[in-house]
Amino acid sequence: MDVMLRPGRQEDASACGAICYEAFKAIAIQHNFPPDFPSREAAVDLLNMWLSHPGFYAVVAEADGRIVGSNFLDERSTIAGIGPITVEPSAQNSGIGRHLMEALLERASQRRFPGVRLVQAAYHNRSLSLYAKLGFTIREPLAGMQGTPLRMSIPGYTVRQATEGDLAACNRVCTRVHGHDRSGELRDAIQQGTATVVERDGRITGYATAVGWLAHAVGKSNEELKALIGAASAYAGPGFLLPTRNTELFHWCLEQGLRVVVVMTLMSVGLYNEPSSAYLPSVLY
Repeated sequence: MDVMLRPGRQEDASACGAICYEAFKAIAIQHNFPPDFPSREAAVDLLNMWLSHPGFYAVVAEADGRIVGSNFLDERSTIAGIGPITVEPSAQNSGIGRHLMEALLERASQRRFPGVRLVQAAYHNRSLSLYAKLGFTIREPLAGMQGTPLRMSIPGYTVRQATEGDLAACNRVCTRVHGHDRSGELRDAIQQGTATVVERDGRITGYATAVGWLAHAVGKSNEELKALIGAASAYAGPGFLLPTRNTELFHWCLEQGLRVVVVMTLMSVGLYNEPSSAYLPSVLY
């Protein structure tokens, strides 16, 4: 197949979104898991938003004048996140996925990102193998958690909506946990009204851009994350991602009636600092 790569444009959203939906649906159903996107429209809406956002870079694969795949690089913060990478089911296993990944790794290198990360479905053996061949290191097993919102509070911890004035304090918490901030993502979430902060003794000790698939959270301890999870009105998308090595928090979620819906893998190339305390990654990282 003669494939050409080019930068993505907003007018590609419909074609890329349809492929994204069908590709994720096909591999999920093959392994008896629910699709990542509830509908084709949801995938198109997400990619339309990212294709129009200056903080995202997209690359599109074309064959015979039609789009057959795409991949995205989240450039909003210190570390870049890759995904979703999707290839039309009929064109899979032809090397297009590798080309899409290599293009964005080259882009990240040119933009001098110190590290690149992604999250892949643990049941997808081919993607795990591809990313390993491209130099990615497995960092963390993750559990996708879903269930009825807990609507509970943790004594001594207050959760409220985040504001622009909270950015500096939130960035300090994130830097303490990860060694870098995620200010671009947090700023977007504050503007969208989804971000929350948790306070202890009047000081911000954690935050969440939301509690869900495309969101991340950090805290000085597990208590901050319990408060943020407990206060969430919903777990957006397929659920939220939780590092299963955090035994205390994982057990707590199970005890509250939340369930594991999928197992994922966090992978990285370049700079990676072992997190110093509690966090929830997004599906990008």
